[in-house]
Order: sequence, then C-alpha cells, then structure tokens
Amino acid sequence: MNVNKERIAQRIDDFARFNDKDDGGVSRFSYGKADAEARAWLIQICEELQLQVTIDPVGNIRARYEGTDSSLIPVFVGSHIDSVRNGGKYDGIVGVVGAMEVLSVMRENNCLPRRSVELIIFAEEEGSNFGTTMVGSKALIGKLSADEMGVLHTDHGESCTEVLKAAGFEPEKMGDFILKPGDVDAMLELHIEQGIVLEREKKQLGVVQAIAGMATIEVTVCGTSNHAGSTPMYLRNDPMPAAAKLIEDIEDTAANHVLDSTVATVGTVSCKPDMPNVIPGEVSFTIDIRDIEQDAIQKTIDRITACAEKISLERGVKIQFRTIGSSLPIRLSPRIMDTVKRAVSSCSDSWMTMNSGAVHDAAMMAAITDVGMIFVPSVGGKSHNPEEYTSPSDIALGCQALLFAVTELCA
Repeated sequence: MNVNKERIAQRIDDFARFNDKDDGGVSRFSYGKADAEARAWLIQICEELQLQVTIDPVGNIRARYEGTDSSLIPVFVGSHIDSVRNGGKYDGIVGVVGAMEVLSVMRENNCLPRRSVELIIFAEEEGSNFGTTMVGSKALIGKLSADEMGVLHTDHGESCTEVLKAAGFEPEKMGDFILKPGDVDAMLELHIEQGIVLEREKKQLGVVQAIAGMATIEVTVCGTSNHAGSTPMYLRNDPMPAAAKLIEDIEDTAANHVLDSTVATVGTVSCKPDMPNVIPGEVSFTIDIRDIEQDAIQKTIDRITACAEKISLERGVKIQFRTIGSSLPIRLSPRIMDTVKRAVSSCSDSWMTMNSGAVHDAAMMAAITDVGMIFVPSVGGKSHNPEEYTSPSDIALGCQALLFAVTELCA
C-alpha cells in the first residue's frame, strides 16, 4: 500500500484555508471560528471514510477505523490542528493529514487490521488561548481537571471553562472520557522537526527517542512607579533594568552553566503602567526552560532563582516566580521505536535517531501507553512562523513510514 502524495499536499493546503487572520501566516486557535470550520471539514472526511467519530467534552476528536478483533485495544495516530498566532501551515497538520492518509489508504485497499486504529486530534496543543500547552491531551489522561481549567484564563480574562462552554463543550463531563493504562496499545505521531538537525545531517526522517521536558515560569519584578523626569536615577527602584539583568542571567545560565541540551527562552515581556513617561511599577515576563534531563531543568531554575535573589537585594525590587506549566522529559517506548525503525528503513536509508526539543501531545500520552514519533525535516529549522516549510516529498515519505508502522502494530 502506498500513500497519495498529491492528496496529502492538497489536504495540507485545505487546512491552511481555515484561518482567523489574514496576516500571511496561520492563526487558528482552538475553540475559535477557524478551528470550528476546520473540525467540521475534518469530521466530514472521517464520515466519508466510514469512521466512528467521537468528540469528548474538551474538544478532542477521535475517529475509529474498526479492526476485526474487538477484544484488542486500539492504536492511536494523530496530532493537533491548532496553531500559534501567525504560525505556519505544517505544525501539527502534517501529523493529522498523515493519520488521515493512513486511514484513507487502508480504506481504499480494503485493509482489515486485527486491531482498531483511531485518528486522534488533540485540542489546544499550542497553548495559544490560555498560556498552558496540551490542554486536550492533559485532560484526556486525567492530568487537567475541570476545576483546574477554571483557573486558566485568556489574555482577555475569560476562563478556559467559559471559552469551552461558549464553543459548545462541557469540560465538567470529561471524567467519563479519561484514558488509563491498558486503554490504548500505542500512540504514533508524525511531526515536522521544528529544528535544523535533520537538514544539517542531510536526513529525510527522524526516529524520536526522547522528548524534552519543560517548565514555563511567569516572573514578576515589582518596583516603585514614579515620574520619569522628576525622579533622579539614584532614587529609583526601577523594575525594568532589574528584569533586563535577570533576562541576561537566564541566557547565561542556559548557555554556560547546565548541559549543552539545555535551552531557556524569554518569550513575552510586559510592564505596568506601560507608558513612555512613567517608571514602571511592575515588569512581567515568561521563561520557557527545556531539556531531556529533568535534573538540568531543575538546576536551571535553581540558578535563575539565585540570580533573582541577588538582583532583588542589589536593586531594591521584589521578584516573584510562578510556574504556569510543566512536563517531564519522556524516553519513548523501545517497542514502538523498533517498529518505527523498521518502517522508516523500509522507506529510506536516510534516517537517524534523535531527540525532540519541542514538547508534543505524544509526551502526555506516554503516561498511559507506548509512544513513537517520526520527524520530517523543517527547512532552515523554521517553525511557529509563516516561513515554516517541509517539502511535499519529505512529508509523503513520512506518511509512508507512518503507514508501515501503523499497519505493523495493528496486524
């Protein structure tokens, strides 16, 4: 059985049409208008493929291709359809379209697997609405309760619960849909690399062996707001230069004091009252820390905290930390890795094992089942922006490997 390269490319282009903004990229937040339109289009295709569609109370979509042995637990394959603001058209979509292609090819060839296959589309993977990633997959495995969703808020002050209810979902009923160990045999996710390793190594496919853990921390630096003209420099408790010094220390910590695999990013910065002629009273920013070793993540946090304490004393400001999201590093299943290695080897000699610096829904699913991931190259390593690109040939090759892996696991 072979995948259809043209159909794959067309479906990726079709998804890109569902877009909340006309800014050159793709902006499709979960629970928004474009997301609803994309979901409706996807569900229509699933129904045409005679799949059994289920939508859970937080918006995860499951579409089941029934196997011949109902006593066997299913294999999941899929990814996410939401995007960051002004992102690219491949992140998540390649995995969703790849899973759709697997089931399309199986249906066209009257393939009758013993084990059922379920296409799964995770809601709110990117965290664009609430600042917390992988809301759908966390809820699906019982790691995010309805009460915890009520604490998450958009930039406009709406709670996660309010947003979900406005979109027609009932998160308080998610308890009946939670998956546990023994419910799913395996989970496979095809994804763009979102890095430059495959391109630099001139490889077409990557077999993921570990997914980095992450900690997302909100830092608030509090000083004294005052007039910008009448307050002498030596009488200021200005949180802005204190924040700048701490941000510099964050870069130095990740670059020089932990592991080569450690990364730390300050992705958002804001201040109050945010006026050009007023010394701010408060500066807030976020830190995204990642590594494939949990000890390295903690060491990074500890050193940044020590730097903050020193700055606080020297500059007369108060610095507060709040963890707003975290996930542990994941070593992927040797059983599934072996299957994936056989699958990619059947497609190409140009592949390598590698780690994932980006966190994926597959990492959440590893808490309840064996997980495998296949990467395809990102040209220039670019992702989360409109220049994100993976060639149609590389995507088709990844889909073919995914097809081989799924059919082996379900045979």
